[in-house]
Amino acid sequence: MKIGIQSIHFSADQKLLAFIQKKVDKLDQFYDQIISGEVYLKLNNVAEDTNKTSEIKIMIPGVTLFAKETCKTFEEATDLAIESLRKQLTKQKDKVKSHESNHKDLVKEV
Repeated sequence: MKIGIQSIHFSADQKLLAFIQKKVDKLDQFYDQIISGEVYLKLNNVAEDTNKTSEIKIMIPGVTLFAKETCKTFEEATDLAIESLRKQLTKQKDKVKSHESNHKDLVKEV
């Protein structure tokens, strides 16, 4: 999957970028029609402990899914955002399956 990662107000190291890429790639297991993704890493007000935000946007046919988390580390924020997206992808997949099965039932009736 094509993914863009942007770090805002800091420079992300290679280890963090690899971690994020690995996590985002795992989303393919839950929905195989992911077109692309964008990740924004933001370093917020430095006075606070929980100042690292991970925003992830995933594009699938007809829908854009989004998750945003702020934690003490980018890894933790990314983990939580990925979990949120996993749930959204599962829900979207169920919705598509339900729609397809209803469509097949209607075609059988005709």
